[in-house]
Amino acid sequence: MTAHKPGDPTTLNRLYGRSKGKRLRSEQSDLVENLLPQIAVPDEGVLTSESLFGDARSMHFEIGFGGGEHLAQRADMLPDHGFIGCEPFLNGVAMALTHIRDGALHNVRLHMGDALDILRRVPDGSLSFVYLLHPDPWPKARHAKRRMMNDGPVNLIAAKLKPGGEFRFGTDHPVYLRHALMVMQRHRDQFDWLCEKPSDFQNRPGGWPETRYEAKARRLGHEVWYFRWRKR
Repeated sequence: MTAHKPGDPTTLNRLYGRSKGKRLRSEQSDLVENLLPQIAVPDEGVLTSESLFGDARSMHFEIGFGGGEHLAQRADMLPDHGFIGCEPFLNGVAMALTHIRDGALHNVRLHMGDALDILRRVPDGSLSFVYLLHPDPWPKARHAKRRMMNDGPVNLIAAKLKPGGEFRFGTDHPVYLRHALMVMQRHRDQFDWLCEKPSDFQNRPGGWPETRYEAKARRLGHEVWYFRWRKR
């Protein structure tokens, strides 16, 4: 019965899919136990640049960072920016912690859980970038409301981005591609699509590191699409 209730991730108020997979290695368990508490997003309070990083800086927010490859590389590219990453999958968080440790990154804060809970606590108009890269496509029509690319989350993203801020979305799933474009078509009053020709969404832009999911999609022969929207 739950599958037929109306809504989207902002109203369903639950996470779908796995929270953990195979057993962590001892090194990973140590990182989760010792490094994660040091860089975890606080449990309460408004999440400003000053409260998280101690100063005023541009902030980036990644929804579902997977193994953390993109998050860590972007943070390494932009050491004077602050990055918030959210991921409910324990094994992905453990992988991200490895990248953060190996890169000696001090400008990343992580949350293991629902990204929308954290995004709501970010002040409106304070983010420079929001990333939604290769999210679960939930390809069955009755599960479409579980997709993060839906009106509720997009409205929330628009509220949190500053004017001129950028929303990046990537997928290799044709069903999700069509769904996402239909959703964003309804939000033309909030976003401008940064696209002048097909190659703009067919080729990965500069400064957009590859995720492990994108690499897997390419190995499987899938086409990958890249989208950039600017907040009006």
